[in-house]
Amino acid sequence: MRYCPECGGELQYTSGTKRYVCKSCGLSLTHQELIELRQKLRPSFETEEDQRQKERKEYLKWWLGKKK
Repeated sequence: MRYCPECGGELQYTSGTKRYVCKSCGLSLTHQELIELRQKLRPSFETEEDQRQKERKEYLKWWLGKKK
């Protein structure tokens, strides 16, 4: 059973429109939209230090890549 990312209500799949519709708030999403919204709302478990290291690696990759 799937739950609405907005209100927590039950989502019902409608095969005619190929969409999930919330029984509580009426939110209507395709499967892909549901996945994207859940990823967006999922809390990030990266610490600030992890994020800084990731940014440094991306910058280094960019810096070395532009020298070619």
